[in-house]
Amino acid sequence: MTPMRKSEDDILDAARECVEAFGVRRTTLTDVARRAGVSRPTVYRYWPDISSLVGDLMTRELRAVFTASAAAATEADALSRIVHGCTGTVAAVWHHSMFNRFVDSEAELLATYVFHRLGSSQLAALELLLAQITEGQQDGSVREGDPQELARVVLLTVQSIASSRRLVEDVFTEERLLASLARLLDGYLRPREATS
Repeated sequence: MTPMRKSEDDILDAARECVEAFGVRRTTLTDVARRAGVSRPTVYRYWPDISSLVGDLMTRELRAVFTASAAAATEADALSRIVHGCTGTVAAVWHHSMFNRFVDSEAELLATYVFHRLGSSQLAALELLLAQITEGQQDGSVREGDPQELARVVLLTVQSIASSRRLVEDVFTEERLLASLARLLDGYLRPREATS
């Protein structure tokens, strides 16, 4: 009987387990190969080093969060779906074991994506936001303005709240912080004449 061939997702699953157990700095491709039940050359066939593997892992995990949050947002107008999707994404990131590991003990790994450049998961989020904002401008629930600019500001706002919860947890409950984020996004995106 031939052994089952491991997919890239199986190796990424093993990488997630290693990162959660040991942290990124102490995880090696050898650890990942061992946990996935494959040889090191098999892992090297897909990823040349641990940084590229962790980058793809982060992208996969964040895209899954975006997809689930967008699917859960079923409101009639685009603005409500954007707000629901964004707050759902933040809540999911807060409770994601791998991202909690990064924030608690290896936050410097996220610094590149906060200060220097957008990663592929952020670009995917921008693409989704751009489509939703354009749809909202068409249905009248989102104000006029450059959709690219609006999407960038929403992304930066959501990213900041998602990564900075520890700074306010002594003041706000998660529910209150998410409610504040919802009000902030709604106020920023809603057409002025529609605000109450």
